Amino acid sequence: MATRKKAPQKKVRKTVRKAVKTGGNNMKAQGPLAFLFGILFGFFLSKARATDYDTVVNMFRFRDFQLYGVIAVAIAVVALGLFLLKKKSIPTLSRQPLDWEPLEFEPSRLIGALIFGAGWALSGTCPGTSITQIGEGKLIAIFTVIGIFLGVWAYHKYQPVSESQDDVC
Repeated sequence: MATRKKAPQKKVRKTVRKAVKTGGNNMKAQGPLAFLFGILFGFFLSKARATDYDTVVNMFRFRDFQLYGVIAVAIAVVALGLFLLKKKSIPTLSRQPLDWEPLEFEPSRLIGALIFGAGWALSGTCPGTSITQIGEGKLIAIFTVIGIFLGVWAYHKYQPVSESQDDVC
C-alpha cells in the first residue's frame, strides 16, 4: 500500500484558508439547506425510534432488529452518494476533491471505537441521536452531549501530536 506524502502544516492551513475564501459564499448559501437536512435527519431518526433507549438496548441485546435495517439503509445511501460524487468529480464544499486514501491500522482507533461503543451502549444514544433527543424534549440527553464534548476535549488535550496527522481545524 502506497502511503501519501503529507503536506506541511503551514501549507495545509494556507490551502484551507484559500478554500474558505473562494468557497465561503457557497458555504454560507448552503447553511439553510444544511439546517433543513439536519431537521429532516432528526425527524427520520425520531420516526425510526432510534432515539428510544429501549429500542437501542434491545438492538444491542439482539432482541429488536429494526435499527440494524435503519443503519444498513443509512450506510447504503451514504455509499451511493459518495460513489456518485466521486464518479462525477464533484468537490467538497471547500472545493477539495474527495479523498479515497485507505487508513492504516492504528491501535488507538480500536480503543476509540470501544470507548464509543461503550458510551453508546450505556447512554442508549449516539451523537446524532442525542441532539435529536434534546429536540424531542428528552433533556437527559444533555449529559450525553456534555460527555461528547468532554471526549473531544480530552482527545485534543491528551492525543500525542505526530507529523503524520493533518491539522484540519
